[in-house]
Amino acid sequence: MPSFGSNVDAATLQEDVTPSGVQVHGQSETSVAAAGQYVVEAWNDGTGFFAPCGSPMNKEELTGFGFSTDGGKTFTDLGGLPNANCSTSLIEGDPSVEAYTVGGSTYFYIGSIFIPFNVPENALSVTACKVIGSGSTATLACGQPIVAAISSDCETVDSFTFCSFLDKDFLSIDPVRSRLYMSYAEFGPSTGFSGVIELAVCSLSNPANPLCHNGSDGSIAGAGAPAAPYFVVAPGDPNFCENEGAYPAADVGTGDVYVAYEHDWFSGLFNCGGEITQNVMNYIPSTCLTLTAASPCSGPAATQAVDITSLEAASIPGYNRFPMNDFPRVAVSGPAGAVSMVWNDARQHGTGDIFMQSFNLGSLSDVQSQPVRINSRTDAGGWLFLPAVRNADGRGNLNISFYSRSSANTALTNVNASLKVNPRTTTTPTGSDTKVTTGPSDWNAVSSIIVPNFGDYTDTYFAGTNLYVAWSDGRLGFPQPFEDHIGVH
Repeated sequence: MPSFGSNVDAATLQEDVTPSGVQVHGQSETSVAAAGQYVVEAWNDGTGFFAPCGSPMNKEELTGFGFSTDGGKTFTDLGGLPNANCSTSLIEGDPSVEAYTVGGSTYFYIGSIFIPFNVPENALSVTACKVIGSGSTATLACGQPIVAAISSDCETVDSFTFCSFLDKDFLSIDPVRSRLYMSYAEFGPSTGFSGVIELAVCSLSNPANPLCHNGSDGSIAGAGAPAAPYFVVAPGDPNFCENEGAYPAADVGTGDVYVAYEHDWFSGLFNCGGEITQNVMNYIPSTCLTLTAASPCSGPAATQAVDITSLEAASIPGYNRFPMNDFPRVAVSGPAGAVSMVWNDARQHGTGDIFMQSFNLGSLSDVQSQPVRINSRTDAGGWLFLPAVRNADGRGNLNISFYSRSSANTALTNVNASLKVNPRTTTTPTGSDTKVTTGPSDWNAVSSIIVPNFGDYTDTYFAGTNLYVAWSDGRLGFPQPFEDHIGVH
């Protein structure tokens, strides 16, 4: 059985010091992507809560990131994402990273929440970064934030206009067609802030300067009346039950896109409309994904929902946010002809398991008659949560990471991975669990300025023959963005 390495902290503690000399503890919500020997990890950086505009290394921005030129063995902490207009806007975290190699050059794209101060709209941004030079001396040059999505729902009360908030952005790339996709939830007044799941698309025909189509002109400055989003995956619920946690996956074989999200999250605690908490998969054909201000399609071509047993009422020891989430992570496997989603679920054990449901590409007909438990439960009943999967390996198998505890009565937490999972399996894989972390974190003994201290998500990325895993780790006594990788053949 292959094993992971020594675990690498992608951040540098000295970068987490404000200009006034305050050490800040709190980096979480990690995302990672790789291309060849180059790796980028991004994270929520609590330093941005205290550093003023114009701080060295853009420390005032809440999305931090690191760059590796040796395949993830070491990282250089590059501070916060560049933002020349930090006096009128801020990049506010929830990062997602994608990688793209074209014409002999390598690019990384980092999505984030983006908040302007001079207009009522809120937004999401993409930062394009290019690898400059080559080998161990290469550097990463990043541009300014580009608006990928903007509020479409505003209301004026007593001459004050407030607009919807866009949350939980995540990226997927179709390198064959030079497209970058971003899914997210929009919480606005017209839908009772129940969450509309949406999709934006960016053309990478000029990879250093993506052209994003989101229903607006792609700019924040001087934005006029909000425009409709590019594509609505799921409208707001008529009972105002919450939709949240959208994740996309592009099928590079066909150009289709799949988006999954959780329905009735948090609102399920209050028996919202008598509805059931579900994870919902949606199929969007490539014919709907034109490079226009709005898609020609009014909604997905197919939708499938899976009833789940949610962990949202759980107060997990050491995890400093309530409620817990069950957001589905998504991956397409061309060789398996399937799209899969994974999530944490309490249907078999009250402390959670990691489940997978796969669907046939296009039709979304069920591959399994019921969801399959992925973890082997060698952990004696401990908490299992926040799984991650992004893309299939070269054989079409999935590699799924997740937080794991050896006992229900401990806050000692590791990260495990179930490797080489066939998307079409109907039984729990045996002997597939591999420990990623070299030692556990006692999250009851971790100081954090940031909430959630674990993050709302972790991440994986498969590139070449390597699986990269990113997570928030508390072994130093405060959350740090760690990474490790393993060869999967």
